[in-house]
Amino acid sequence: MKNKMPVRPGWIFWFVVVACFFSGCYPGIKEEITQFTVLKKLKPETYPVFVDDIEFQGLMTSIDNSLLYFRKVPLERKYYYGKEIYTAGHMILSLETFKAFLERQPSSKALNDFIKSDFIVYAAAGNEDGKVLFTGYFEPVFEGRIEKSDEFFFPVYSRPDDLLEIDLSEFSNIYKGHKNLVARVNDSRRVVPYYSRKQINDIKDFYIRSKPVVWLKSRIDRFFLEVQGSGRIDLGNGDVLRVHYAKSNGNEYRSIGRYLIDKKEILKENMSMQAIRTWLDQNPERMDEVLNHNESFVFFQTEEGGPYGSLGVEVTALRSIATDSSLFPKGALCFMQAQLPDKKISPFLKKWENTSFFVLNQDTGGAIKGPARADLFCGNGDYAEFTAGRMNQYGKLFFLVLKPDKG
Repeated sequence: MKNKMPVRPGWIFWFVVVACFFSGCYPGIKEEITQFTVLKKLKPETYPVFVDDIEFQGLMTSIDNSLLYFRKVPLERKYYYGKEIYTAGHMILSLETFKAFLERQPSSKALNDFIKSDFIVYAAAGNEDGKVLFTGYFEPVFEGRIEKSDEFFFPVYSRPDDLLEIDLSEFSNIYKGHKNLVARVNDSRRVVPYYSRKQINDIKDFYIRSKPVVWLKSRIDRFFLEVQGSGRIDLGNGDVLRVHYAKSNGNEYRSIGRYLIDKKEILKENMSMQAIRTWLDQNPERMDEVLNHNESFVFFQTEEGGPYGSLGVEVTALRSIATDSSLFPKGALCFMQAQLPDKKISPFLKKWENTSFFVLNQDTGGAIKGPARADLFCGNGDYAEFTAGRMNQYGKLFFLVLKPDKG
């Protein structure tokens, strides 16, 4: 999710993801987690068995996208793997070495022998049981129009002219590493937090300071577009407009899925993106109450290609994940073990299978916090929507990096 999250999101800001709806569902962590403790270095004899159940489809593209990112940053930039530090230059070499080996189309045994001899593997700390909660996000398609009409009435806003981004580290070194503040200047010339979701919706002429990039027919569609952080807009004339996360209002993200569970409106075991949409459709008189519970609001821009993760590169279906960017190394090669629905069975809900595959850490998200959360980009289409809307699976997450003496 570009947050840029990317939502999303990061990417994502990110607002990824129905992932966001399950935020806070995992057990607490016993100790304080930092960049130095979030990854545990494994001995080769304890490495997982590396099997890519989706036959490496899309993996080369995803590796290339991480390489694009690393080649744009200073070669000496540091990336933390527990107590070890690797430079961007080493990250490039690590990915290039792994990619070159895959091009040989190795057997499963050869792949595992290669990783044991040439790579260091780290396990994500996860929760108290060492597990990570995997959720999903996808690229939705909504109907929309460039011009406002009686049918297409809800604006997808661009970044407002009065939105300020304040880097406190420019004022003092004690703020280095802190997130930038998102703010505005009020009528008294004081710097204050930017408008909340409710305030934005209550400002009738907000479109003056934030030009709409497109108009949708449903307020629910707009909310879910924000959650995913990007989407395709069917303009009805054969054209498709792609919109991506530009910025958020900086307000705290709060899960409306959790809110509906707490209010006993939807059972936890029935929670999904589809269940939330159905509830909102059936309870329009409570839409303000529920949507405004989440004070965060996302602004968009149009771009060719995408969707893009927080690294500024395209995310790849079932090959890109979003994690907490303050903890895990960006752009890294990873290996995940979880469950996915069987594509060969319809409806997909009939069977979710244990699976494992390589992914790249290319996004982040406002609700993807801590060592026990990861969000999988599922792509677009029916399977992606189904998986992202219902994925709430515990599994394992590993990070791989080339041994320094192999460089």
